[in-house]
Amino acid sequence: MQEASKKEAKLIGLAMIGGLIIGLGLHLTGNSEVAGYLKPLGTIFIRLLKMVIIPLVFSSIFMAMFHLGTPEALGSMGRKAVGYYFVTTAFAVLLGLIFVNLISPGTGVELGTPSIAGLSEVMQSKVSENQGLYKTIVGVIVNAIPKNPFEAMATSSVLQVIVFSILFGIVALYMPKQSKPVVSFMESLEAMTLKLTHGIMKFAPVGIFVLMMEIMAKTGFSAVISLSKYMATVIIGLGCHAIFLMIIAAWRLKKSPMYILRGLSAPLLTAFSTSSSAATLPITMASVEENLGVRKDTAKFVLPLGATINMDGTALYESVAAIFIAQVYGIHLDLGQQVIIFMTASLAAIGAAAIPGAGLITMSIVLGAVGLPIEGIGLILAVDRILDMFRTTVNVFGDCVGTIVVDSMMDKEEFSGDAGKPVIAD
Repeated sequence: MQEASKKEAKLIGLAMIGGLIIGLGLHLTGNSEVAGYLKPLGTIFIRLLKMVIIPLVFSSIFMAMFHLGTPEALGSMGRKAVGYYFVTTAFAVLLGLIFVNLISPGTGVELGTPSIAGLSEVMQSKVSENQGLYKTIVGVIVNAIPKNPFEAMATSSVLQVIVFSILFGIVALYMPKQSKPVVSFMESLEAMTLKLTHGIMKFAPVGIFVLMMEIMAKTGFSAVISLSKYMATVIIGLGCHAIFLMIIAAWRLKKSPMYILRGLSAPLLTAFSTSSSAATLPITMASVEENLGVRKDTAKFVLPLGATINMDGTALYESVAAIFIAQVYGIHLDLGQQVIIFMTASLAAIGAAAIPGAGLITMSIVLGAVGLPIEGIGLILAVDRILDMFRTTVNVFGDCVGTIVVDSMMDKEEFSGDAGKPVIAD
């Protein structure tokens, strides 16, 4: 299975490089419309991946709950996962704030921003009210509870599906005999969904080739030049955070960084090309289990949770983008205002959907918290798709490292197979 994963990763890598080169060639020769003819192939690939997300998340988390054996084991794993995700997300935001203040990519940049006389007063009142932070916290908590679990599945509200799956799995723990038919169904659903995922991955090189070609054919390097300093700040911050995560992964897994990168090459390359951590989830789950030896029960619980609430790359990007927009408009943000950006960026990332461009949506929360003009988002739109690829890769890598850390912290006795709890055999 590992050999198959390595072969897939190589094909994906070649497809991505080929797409970049051909797409750039189309852009430079003025034939970018050619990429549009092949765009449906890339769209089909992403839709196939998204097709398996809800059944995979629902069945995997339910089975993870049941296999943990006791609610206490669930609580232990949940606390470790959420605690780790919160700490690393906060660290990512802090890194972003440090780099954007050191580099100051927006200072002296002229991007056609309008006059903002009088905006400072509005900004100060927003800070004193602190409404953005409160609404973010309450919104995340309230929106996590589904009014209708079937509606949540139909609308791909992954966080709501996770909450329902956890609660449904806990009930199964207390009713092992009555829940046996449901557990058998979930077990079959999970196995079939994973098998379907492996089949979809055969199409991955074609889909990724088309996606990369389309991006380069459309954007080229024109937007990159004008916003190069801003892009460099984001990418440097993401790179430093990725190194930090790699150190943690190598320490907990007791393996070399190259071993870890080889094992995660398929999901990381897929994340980079699709800009969707949710679409990458099925591939990520298979890779951490088969290539890195993470226990299935850990991967089935921690990865779907991470793909929903752990957005290190997005949080870092939002903190950099907010300060960059302030610098372009000539607004000085003091320490208190940057603390609010730190808190809102950390929490807003939790509510960000695991889909391309979701960071732009939550960006409005961060900007609104300190009274910065929402129109400032338009300043960074030209290069957002490119940066989205980098931050999504860091998001997925952070999920993988979180799974490694939680798995290394869980005692074998905490799993039902070792504790002797009733479990339906594979």
